[in-house]
Amino acid sequence: MSAISKTILVTGADGFIGSHLTEYLVRAGYNVRAFVMYNSFNSYGWLDNYSSDLKGKFEIFTGDIRDPYGVRVAMKGCNEVIHLAALIAIPYSYHSPDTYVDTNIKGTLNVLQAARDLNINKVIHTSTSEVYGTARFVPISEEHPILGQSPYSASKIAADQLAYSFFASFGLPVVIARPFNTYGPRQSARAVIPTIISQLASGDKKIKLGSVTPTRDFNYVDDTVSGFIAALEGKGVLGEVINFGSNFEISIGDTVKLISEIMDVEVEIIADEVRIRPQGSEVERLWADNSKAKNLLGWEPKYAGKNGFKNGLSNTIEWFLDKQNLSFYKSKLYNL
Repeated sequence: MSAISKTILVTGADGFIGSHLTEYLVRAGYNVRAFVMYNSFNSYGWLDNYSSDLKGKFEIFTGDIRDPYGVRVAMKGCNEVIHLAALIAIPYSYHSPDTYVDTNIKGTLNVLQAARDLNINKVIHTSTSEVYGTARFVPISEEHPILGQSPYSASKIAADQLAYSFFASFGLPVVIARPFNTYGPRQSARAVIPTIISQLASGDKKIKLGSVTPTRDFNYVDDTVSGFIAALEGKGVLGEVINFGSNFEISIGDTVKLISEIMDVEVEIIADEVRIRPQGSEVERLWADNSKAKNLLGWEPKYAGKNGFKNGLSNTIEWFLDKQNLSFYKSKLYNL
């Protein structure tokens, strides 16, 4: 089936990754139905700001991933589903873990059950590198043990296992995509890179952060999107868990230094206790082994290594320095 004849449902299309993915799919010739969170403001999240060349070229469906009826209606007539809708903020999961069970676990169950009943050709379920917990060995392959060190990661582990169980029990064509720390334009300020950049772009020289010693494998959003496309179009991948990461490890502290160099700003870091995770909950080290994605899908990150990371940061900084884009952020407030 050609791209032009396929209809893809993207859940969480109003979010950071989902909006980028939706735009890519539309430009690639897919028929796209963008599932966005219903709200009384009639806002479609980041899809309110799509480029003029996309006007009228995709369908918006407003609903709630927690509602099985609405999910089923949204999925009717679709060939494949890319499921990104989730609550993702780790600090908020300490505050309201029940909402993570309803959204991340029950919401995923709604997608899986509807996909089974409607004979969907492929479901790509979005996981997270947080399910691994602090690395026991590096780089982290898909065989690494999983450990929920936060209510968020625990809910994603449960959702991942539900997705696999539908493959094992019912033959549902599921692929589990596991992106490492995605960054780029439009990312919420609850994440560390937008937190740093938005504070500096707002003129602050003293920036508030939590722990700066943990390491991360940051994956530029274009690479994460290309990973989803590779999983969507790939053959022989059903039932597989696939890491999408840059295979480059860097600490939060060194990330601050890189950003300050690119922005040519002297930075002082102020430790903010409210931003520090509870003891035992901080994931201290993440570093992706992306060889499975390379071997199985032919996928490789374009923003790999330190130079690739600097290029991705430069793109992100350029976006944030646009005053209109920066106006969406409240840099002086800590965002759960």
